[in-house]
Amino acid sequence: MDKDITVAVIEDDENLRFLISHRLQTERYKVVQAGNGDEAEELILSVQPDIVLLDWMLPGKEGIDVCRSVRNKGFEHIIIMMTAKSQDVDKIDAYSHGITDYITKPFNMDVLVAMIDNKVRFFVPKNANKDVYVFGSTEHHPQIHSLIRDGKKIELTILENRILLHFLQNMGKEITREELMEVVWGYSSNVNTRTLDMHVVRLRKKIESNPDKPTYLQTVRGLGYKFVNEE
Repeated sequence: MDKDITVAVIEDDENLRFLISHRLQTERYKVVQAGNGDEAEELILSVQPDIVLLDWMLPGKEGIDVCRSVRNKGFEHIIIMMTAKSQDVDKIDAYSHGITDYITKPFNMDVLVAMIDNKVRFFVPKNANKDVYVFGSTEHHPQIHSLIRDGKKIELTILENRILLHFLQNMGKEITREELMEVVWGYSSNVNTRTLDMHVVRLRKKIESNPDKPTYLQTVRGLGYKFVNEE
């Protein structure tokens, strides 16, 4: 049975665009394509795909500019940035609040499909409640990686957003550092646990009233973490 989900594949490398599109079609997704930034913007705004796979480096407009532009024009669906340079990830975190998530090239097609399936499962159903998680007096809006507390918006980086979302989807469950690293960085990650812990520390500063004595994001000694929401 066809999934009623449209994915826009925006990639200037024709071979890669074909491979991604073909694989998504075999997974029963509907696919539309573009090979440069200007075409991409037009396509996204006219078709309104559920998910956009957007290459960082494009002829014409760069991917990040396409993203910013369609967001400014009211496009609210998922945008996954494909980037070949891992250092660009920091720029994405710092400068773009329009990207939902990213995947670093070269990527395994199974990982890409798993990521898209996950987004479809949690975000695409047109049900506003699915898009907002609440703990204490804080709302988490994962698609715009932001928190809303007391009417104020607090931006999250893409990695903080991934970490928090995984906890909120697994409320009360003890999560190992290894599981969390796989969720955040992917299967081939060689990131060390101290880097993960650093991101958790930063996230706590945004979600806890006292980050040194966390109410929500608690450490499980010798294992990892768990997220507790007890009012």
